[in-house]
Amino acid sequence: MQQPLNLRQVEAFKAIIEHGTVSQAALVLNVSQPAVSKLLAHLEADTGLTLFDRVRGKLAPTPQGMQLYHEVDRVFAGLRQVEQAVDSIRRNEARNLVVGVMPALSGSFIRRVIENFLKIHPDVHVSVQNRASLFLANWLATRQIDVALVGSRVDNPYIERETLFQHPLVCAMHVNHALTRKRVIRPRDLSGEPFVAFASDSQTHELVEAAFERSNATLNVVLDANTAPTACELVAAGLGVSLIHPLFADGLQNRLVLRRFDPEMQFHFQLCRAHASRNASLTDTFIQEARNVASQVSREVLKG
Repeated sequence: MQQPLNLRQVEAFKAIIEHGTVSQAALVLNVSQPAVSKLLAHLEADTGLTLFDRVRGKLAPTPQGMQLYHEVDRVFAGLRQVEQAVDSIRRNEARNLVVGVMPALSGSFIRRVIENFLKIHPDVHVSVQNRASLFLANWLATRQIDVALVGSRVDNPYIERETLFQHPLVCAMHVNHALTRKRVIRPRDLSGEPFVAFASDSQTHELVEAAFERSNATLNVVLDANTAPTACELVAAGLGVSLIHPLFADGLQNRLVLRRFDPEMQFHFQLCRAHASRNASLTDTFIQEARNVASQVSREVLKG
């Protein structure tokens, strides 16, 4: 007979999935690496599931592992909702706004939006949840967050969506790169150039790959990044060029040069809210400030 699940085992499993390695999970849980490995081994033994494949000394989640993770994450999301309810009661039902933001916009952009929002509502408690777009859409639909900034692929009938800052991808380069002398960059200009790419399953990567294939240009990917701030930092360090949405360059205007890219590849984000939001007036204000900052960033990063 299989043993009842141990919460500490589940926490270790969740941490490994979200942080990628046993060592990082151990740091997050504040325990030793052997302790995390032991918890994982016991979880697999108790459930009878193979949760990870061991590939060249690294752990890769199996389909069973990912299926279990989605269920675990749903449970923990419910616990977070309970924690938020407790916090609200403790604060005597003080006003609060829960904001979800995809990693690409989790830096300078969301900071500026929140700063502007708090100037208008200094008494509001703002909680920021940084997760992938599909997670945020689900949280909006289940009223776990009030408003979210997500990618263009999200299409959920239970949330309201509007396009935010639609703009073609631009070529980002180090300030001393030889191609900065050109006003328009084309695939043949970047053929063979060291390129910083986004994850292979991202919309940005798919657009870039298709553009290079149509032009018979060589896409020379030397580095992959799964977040926009990381990609921009790599480009700013002179490790390669990239094609990015202009919003990604917010805060790095002095370290990057942006140039128009031909052919145009349109990309946009979405500003989303739940139907009949519980914090309608606060959500309205936040959304307006997000629009304002997007407009400001557009002028700042694209000037010249």
